[in-house]
Amino acid sequence: MGGFYDEVIASNGVYKFYSDGEWKETTSSRTVKILNPSTNEAVYQVQACTRDEVDTIFDAAKAAQPGWAKTPLWKRADYMHKVAALMKENAQPMANALVKEIAKPAKDALTEVIRSGDLISYTGEEGLRRLGEGKMLVSDSYPGQDRSKICLSQKVPLGVILCIPPFNYPVNLAVSKIAPALMAGNTVVLKPPTQGAASATMMCQAFHKAGLPKGVLNVATGKGSEIGDYLTTHPKVNCVSFTGGDTGISICKKGGMTPYQMELGGKDACIVCADADIDLAAKNIVKGGYSYSGQRCTAVKVVLAAEEIADELVAKVKKGVEGLSVGMPEDDAAITPVISESSANFIEGLVRDAEAKNATFVTPYKREKNLIWPTLIDNVTADMRIAWEEPFGPVMPIIRVKKIQDAIDHCNSNNLALQGCLFTKDINLAIRLSDAMSSGTIQVNAAPARGPDHFPFQGFRDSGIGSQGIQNSLEMMVKVKTTVLNLDQPSYTVG
Repeated sequence: MGGFYDEVIASNGVYKFYSDGEWKETTSSRTVKILNPSTNEAVYQVQACTRDEVDTIFDAAKAAQPGWAKTPLWKRADYMHKVAALMKENAQPMANALVKEIAKPAKDALTEVIRSGDLISYTGEEGLRRLGEGKMLVSDSYPGQDRSKICLSQKVPLGVILCIPPFNYPVNLAVSKIAPALMAGNTVVLKPPTQGAASATMMCQAFHKAGLPKGVLNVATGKGSEIGDYLTTHPKVNCVSFTGGDTGISICKKGGMTPYQMELGGKDACIVCADADIDLAAKNIVKGGYSYSGQRCTAVKVVLAAEEIADELVAKVKKGVEGLSVGMPEDDAAITPVISESSANFIEGLVRDAEAKNATFVTPYKREKNLIWPTLIDNVTADMRIAWEEPFGPVMPIIRVKKIQDAIDHCNSNNLALQGCLFTKDINLAIRLSDAMSSGTIQVNAAPARGPDHFPFQGFRDSGIGSQGIQNSLEMMVKVKTTVLNLDQPSYTVG
């Protein structure tokens, strides 16, 4: 692998956890296996931290936070730039791990690491600008008050931030939480996903090598089913930033007054109007629906097509789907195995339900273990599960609508409302439809997408709490503190 990552891995090949500036092995000697989705065989192992070790990790983060908060903003930004440079210089081994543990195509894996370095660096610059600003108010700006008080407000850290990224972007969505938290003066405990834990742990080595003070960043590895609740309800947690699925709702219900930043998945609807550029719509549906085998929260997950153009659209999407390569991530195939057997089984359940209810299979459904061929399903109706549930796989349902209002109603009836997109040549119609679609972000004439990473990113209803994107995350990671100066009142009149 190379010297840069040597201290991350124990002599027995198990990835260590990170606490108080040191890479450590668990006292329990227990490990968690990470399966390669392409083979269902173990490819990595990480430490299974005990609850006592979780306590120690939080103790380190809590102890380090006051000193880190006093570190000048410019110095925090310098650390971010060092981390970004180290990530890019040592990107390939991390990308190789992404290929093996989450079956991400090789080219996309390397792109994720480089993009993550850019995000960290940009966060350093944006943090300097935004966190350095304060506000002053004078009391006589309010009716009935004289000029006896001056109020100074500033942004101060929340404390210890628990960051939990998902399997599909274990590096990028980790740093999108870690970098704003650190720039804001917080310390961090990272809980990587099981699938993705090796690459996420390797990413943290860049922070270690950049020389961050002990305890500023810490990593707890293990099964979420064993330490998840203990982490999210820990008394030393001052904020939880989570990306994932229904687990996030459970976290919120158990966590009391802890601030949350939640992104919980979506059933991103694509509305294609009768006047749309059909070639453009078809191209974006294929790209948006099948990239990384549909395992993205921003993937197109249901197409709502006007009846007048549905036949033409389906034919062009079919042509695009048939051009997708299917195979292993090492070969940069467009469609690679989904993350696990249980995920593949869930996807198949949605497919079989649609099949039993007489949906039209434009391309045949085919599966070999975790590898599912790209499937296009037409004439989907509202009584089918796939019309509402998120497959997180390379399966695309198309619903034909007589009126665009029917498409809006379907979109707004789903409890998942992360992103959506629409295709029309009429800018006035585009604005009206965007206003009517109750989702966090609406793309006009393009597939849903998270980036650029400084854009706001949020979901409505069960798709999230709060807003992400670098600027919004920085604001989320702080609280406002005010200092009021009470002025002596002169016994004389000036002027």
